[in-house]
Amino acid sequence: MDIWEKMYDIAKKEYHPEAVSPFIDAHHVVCAIEAEDGKIYTGFCIEGACGVMSLCAERVAALNMYVQSGQTVVKRLIAFRDKPPKDGGMPCGACREFFMQLSTKNKDMEILTDYETRTTVKLEDVYPNWWGWKRF
Repeated sequence: MDIWEKMYDIAKKEYHPEAVSPFIDAHHVVCAIEAEDGKIYTGFCIEGACGVMSLCAERVAALNMYVQSGQTVVKRLIAFRDKPPKDGGMPCGACREFFMQLSTKNKDMEILTDYETRTTVKLEDVYPNWWGWKRF
């Protein structure tokens, strides 16, 4: 079992779409991240009718990592719905920005875009010329 299969298996346990209330849905996108120390953290998407209540699975996983360990560096990320990523699986713009603000080392984070072929892309390749470099 390679790291991507391990991360997929851990994250898919979080996939069980549900209505938390008539206004909030959760668990319809899931994510696993591997922290700098090798530990794996998961997250799930939660979306509310009020936009400020919504969080992507990627940010929830990163917040879980930080809350549980104080870590800010992510080595690997996999995100998906009911099936492993195929020609996609990219974090949204808000998540990309969050990861860059969390640690500049996250520019080297590998994002799995195709589970079958194990194709990955680095965050800095999909988010070039980040505006925040001057602050670091």
